[in-house]
Amino acid sequence: MNTQDIAGALWQAMEDGRHMPSEWAGKFSLQQGYEVQLALLHRRLARGERQTGWKVGLTAEAMRVQQQVHEPCFGYLLESGRHASGQAYRFSELIAPGFENELCLTIGKTLRGPGVSLEEVAAAVTHAAPALEIVEVRGPFAGNLALAMADNAQQKAYVTGAAVPLTADNRDLAGANVTVQVDGAVSETASGSAVMQGGGLLSVLWLANKLAEFGLALEAGMQVMSGSFTRQYRASQGMRVHSSFDRFGTVAANFI
Repeated sequence: MNTQDIAGALWQAMEDGRHMPSEWAGKFSLQQGYEVQLALLHRRLARGERQTGWKVGLTAEAMRVQQQVHEPCFGYLLESGRHASGQAYRFSELIAPGFENELCLTIGKTLRGPGVSLEEVAAAVTHAAPALEIVEVRGPFAGNLALAMADNAQQKAYVTGAAVPLTADNRDLAGANVTVQVDGAVSETASGSAVMQGGGLLSVLWLANKLAEFGLALEAGMQVMSGSFTRQYRASQGMRVHSSFDRFGTVAANFI
């Protein structure tokens, strides 16, 4: 079955409230999973949605080993999923939700691969904002990576604080740290070096060159959720999250 046929079937299943339908598990490759994801994105754009950027996932080596993949993964971000710090989500309207602690990076100059260099990335990324990615576990991720990519890599929404211009003093994203508070108590402190074993600019480097495989550029003005400093947290009703990134400020969200 071709990509458009798969996309049509998965689109109809989502319209019916069924995500990652089990009958499609193992039926197509990871490469085709990305192609289906992009075909579904085009359907959303045709329906009036607006793309704001991309997410990079599986940025931790341990996660890639666990999932038996050799590289990170990507998904798309939509305007309808972009929220300011302090956003309250209705827990009952989400599917097995969770969150990750990330930096949201702004691309100031289009990066078109293949062959994008780290120096080009460093010159193109203009701002970083403290961020939470809101994810949904809409089906089993392990062992169903192709289907998970077609379903946009668990992406649901993202929350950002104020964007901070990158300068010589803060451009080393690996040197940033986050302190995560859940319901008023410190849960964890983690380093940006956990992202791609060297910081979020490496996520942008990977993404720009990966998108080239699908004939796409990382366009100026796009935002990139560059990967979590921490493990993925499961959310619960009533949970309050407040994450503080040194050099970049704070971001908060609630699940009501």
